[in-house]
Amino acid sequence: MKIEFLPAPLPAGASPIARIVDQEALPPDLDVVLVEGARASRFTGKAGQLFEGFTSREGTVVRVALAGAGEPGAKDRTAALERGGAALAAKFVASGETTLTVDFAGTKLSGSDAAAVLLGARLRAWRHDAYRTKLAKDQKATLTTLRVANAPAGTEQAWAVEAALAEGVELTRELVTEPANVIYPESFVERVSARLKDSGVVVRVLDEKEMKALGMGSLLGVAQGSVRPARILAMEWKGGPAGGKPTAFVGKGVTFDTGGISLKPAAGMEDMKWDMGGAGAVAGAMLALARRKAKANVVGICGLVENMPDGGAQRPGDVVRSMSGQTIEVINTDAEGRLVLCDAITWTQKEYAPAAIVDLATLTGAMIISLGNEHAGIFSNDDALAAKLLAAGTASGDKLWRFPLGPAYDKLIDSPIADMKNVGPREGGSITAAQFIQRFVDKGMAWAHLDIAGMVWAGKPGATWDKGATGFGVRVLDRFVRDNLED
Repeated sequence: MKIEFLPAPLPAGASPIARIVDQEALPPDLDVVLVEGARASRFTGKAGQLFEGFTSREGTVVRVALAGAGEPGAKDRTAALERGGAALAAKFVASGETTLTVDFAGTKLSGSDAAAVLLGARLRAWRHDAYRTKLAKDQKATLTTLRVANAPAGTEQAWAVEAALAEGVELTRELVTEPANVIYPESFVERVSARLKDSGVVVRVLDEKEMKALGMGSLLGVAQGSVRPARILAMEWKGGPAGGKPTAFVGKGVTFDTGGISLKPAAGMEDMKWDMGGAGAVAGAMLALARRKAKANVVGICGLVENMPDGGAQRPGDVVRSMSGQTIEVINTDAEGRLVLCDAITWTQKEYAPAAIVDLATLTGAMIISLGNEHAGIFSNDDALAAKLLAAGTASGDKLWRFPLGPAYDKLIDSPIADMKNVGPREGGSITAAQFIQRFVDKGMAWAHLDIAGMVWAGKPGATWDKGATGFGVRVLDRFVRDNLED
């Protein structure tokens, strides 16, 4: 959806028109018919609340929507403003209207407040209907343009930043939504490379021959059961001080996960197209940073494989040697994401010597049992890094909850025949998975692991997304960069 700023006051004939309303503060210039209609409908301006009515303007009937923005001084004010914009998009995206005009006249919103409204609207309007050829007319998306009238000072500048973020979130949603016969390691690289073209991001790709020469036996072990060859995608953004150490974001990119020989149940396996949500979030974050010219040095790494159960697939009980030299007894081939991440993280450390590493992965079903679909889990060896990410999650809406690490959990993945095994007992499954990854983090390296298994896909609409891909991860990474890596 395009966002257009009108150079003049609200044009004659504009319809439908949207107004942003603070809680218990209907605009004083509102037509009395709309006022009474809103009151009769118990519209009070709560965040995300919507009222629609009609009024007469210069002899023409005009469709008007009021979107609630919540209390002006609320702690979650930005999120409430996004919900107001999202409510408008949800109402009008398939309404038959092609243009909606948001009139900010009379509000006390700042430019960044108005940009939050626009961000919520654009994110909620995103849809992926590429393969739906028989949609009923009243279900087809029609809204293509959001026009902004009487924008507060600074809105256009603030929106330029948020538009970059929106583009990153949309790329992640696109990658996560596409089926596995469309997005696989090679095509993931092609799709992302095309979107990053002319962005200033330097793209590097490692193929299987290069990975084998580097000793990535753990990652390649996952890929060996598929006809789709594995890839490492590296995206380098150098917007900070010349020669400064980058911060590394590393994403699990299992483009489809059958479980391998440890085959998953058939029911729900189609969902495993989104097992590359971590890599998708890293790609989207890199696009967002590049589009807004972030003043930071960041590298994004995606370990891309497909986990399939053919005659060449690795077996439970196999032992593989990782790039770090450590050996792994593969107890369960469905615990494959950590096998991908360990080699990707080792390569990242050797190649880039980053200041810190944050990895993202749809790693464990146990995380969904622990936190449901409200938070992603965070594990870290560095309290300061964890605190910064937790704050970024709260500010961005990509919420995180910290879990423990420790020697008692670590010993649960010791193997009798190798340096470690890739799963522990059923109890504490998300923690032992994080402990596994930590064994590949160099001493002194600040590291955080985000288990986002419950967050990349939604079975029902949320604040700023419809059912399906949420784009989770992009916003927390972008906010972390804004608050901690940029001056």
